[in-house]
Amino acid sequence: MDLIPAPLRVQARTDAPPFVLHAGSRIAAAPGAEAPARRLRAELSAATGFDLDPAPAGEDGDLRLALDPELGAEEYRLSADAAAVRLTGGSAAGLAHAAQTLRQLLGPAAYRSAPLPGASWTVPAVEVHDAPRFGWRGAMLDVARHFMPKAGVLRFVDQLAAHKLNVLHLHLTDDQGWRFEVRRYPKLTEVGGWRERSMVGYRAGGRRDDQPHGGHYTQDDLREIVAYAAARGVTVVPEIDLPGHNQAAIAAYPELGNTDVVDTAALGTWTDWGVSENILNASEATLRFYEHVLEELLEVFPSTFVHLGGDECPKDQWKHSDAAQARIAELGLKDEFELQSHVIRHFDRWLAARGRRLIGWDEILEGGLAPGAAVSSWRGYEGGIAAANAGHDVVMCPEQHVYLDHRQADGEDEPVPVGWVRTLEDVYRFEPVPPQLDAAAAAHVIGTQANLWTEFMYSGRDVDYKAFPRLAAFAEVAWSDLPRDPAARDWAGFEHRMAAHYPRLDALGIEYRHPEGPRPWQRKPGIVGRPLDGPPGPSGENTAP
Repeated sequence: MDLIPAPLRVQARTDAPPFVLHAGSRIAAAPGAEAPARRLRAELSAATGFDLDPAPAGEDGDLRLALDPELGAEEYRLSADAAAVRLTGGSAAGLAHAAQTLRQLLGPAAYRSAPLPGASWTVPAVEVHDAPRFGWRGAMLDVARHFMPKAGVLRFVDQLAAHKLNVLHLHLTDDQGWRFEVRRYPKLTEVGGWRERSMVGYRAGGRRDDQPHGGHYTQDDLREIVAYAAARGVTVVPEIDLPGHNQAAIAAYPELGNTDVVDTAALGTWTDWGVSENILNASEATLRFYEHVLEELLEVFPSTFVHLGGDECPKDQWKHSDAAQARIAELGLKDEFELQSHVIRHFDRWLAARGRRLIGWDEILEGGLAPGAAVSSWRGYEGGIAAANAGHDVVMCPEQHVYLDHRQADGEDEPVPVGWVRTLEDVYRFEPVPPQLDAAAAAHVIGTQANLWTEFMYSGRDVDYKAFPRLAAFAEVAWSDLPRDPAARDWAGFEHRMAAHYPRLDALGIEYRHPEGPRPWQRKPGIVGRPLDGPPGPSGENTAP
């Protein structure tokens, strides 16, 4: 039936005719299933033009939604025959996933926002039992380098939900822009939310667009995104980076920087890609500042995890700063790496005291891993292996496999061909759990994530092109019970199912990379520099000349 991601079990029924959705069809929601039923009604009513009214109390509907406490939270069952389609989930999230499977069974037109003339709405007689492999199935969207307006983020949430991905990791701050409204510190967005210009293509080209770029989300914008995502089974995990990647914050509040080694008052929000050498000082005042930032962040984001970056923090300013060296001595630390660890440990304790958990890029292992912290393993598998063996939870997102800003093919047609070639098949053959882990350590791999760094994604159209169709392959890796040996996976079968999936992406309006290559408007002539010798990493083009 060409479902993506592939269900755990699916059985076509030859003993029953298909279900036909029609203008008089009604939806019945058992107690606890009302919200998913409203969501399903809204989506299918828009696509079909049918009212799909709620069934009267005590009557069966044509579409029936119910909860079953015997199922796991994201587990679901779907049963269809001529009489009805029955959706059963372990929670609202399970029902949300069941609804996405139903949309796929109804056909590509079920993803449209208005009915098409002559469309038919049938569901084959089928039994589906499904549950995810991983609890964290994420996509990281970098809105710091190129700001994506709220409507684009909501659209991206819909794309994640359609593929049963359940975490949106929202990268909100970096050297090139601060996107989170902090009411106590308004200059973070008034100053740090804007840069004078941006690089175009690779650094070696020396090109700038001389166009101011910026924007930010109000706290109410972000509350709306969080609620919108939650209704679709997606959790938003915010990232506020520290102690590196903070030139935008230092431009807004110069006292946050290392004022004894650099004139921080002269800094602006950074206009280059890569890693700025301007990092936070580690004073008590700076820690208090970020506690205030996080106090407001926790009011907006209810997620258990809060991502604090911790990656790519150049230590040169601390090495030459008398204040930093005095801080190291005061705290009885060995070196600058332990000073960074001190900062991360401080916020690990601070978050834990408020019922939250810190997660950071695998550099937080350097200088000693903060107790209770989880690791996003991006520099290959190594950091994740070390963390899992030490009993820490891990989200696997190695750059060599699931950095979707990396180019999808060789050739001059690929727009800004960053990093290594990673094709649709490469992503499909990614295995999140390395064989070096024994069963106990492997249990600490709580999930996996694909990352989209937007230095070279100038709009939502560019994000579409880089994300899809590879994000569909990644969704299957994260959800489905695939062979652990990548070579044993049924690539030909997945390609066949993708042929049926492309029309769904078309109906969703996703401007994906077609199998035959980029369309003319996707090639971006004039900014296709030479590929990097190495990967960009979280910060972007840090290995370019």
